[in-house]
Amino acid sequence: MSGPVSESKRRESKICVVCQRPFQWRKKWQRCWDEVKYCSERCRRSTQSRSPSPSDSKQTNSKTTLKDLKKNR
Repeated sequence: MSGPVSESKRRESKICVVCQRPFQWRKKWQRCWDEVKYCSERCRRSTQSRSPSPSDSKQTNSKTTLKDLKKNR
């Protein structure tokens, strides 16, 4: 006979989409566990900084162009 199963073994786990490490369910995620993708705030932030949206690059280019126009005046 084996003893009772520890609580950590009963918990669900997922793989972080950034670092590819497994992480377990936490009580603070009980309402949104299906939407959780990242194991930590650090991984969530690193995803945002890695992939700038195309609109961000367009804005940067337009700002550079405006600065150039002002210099040429």
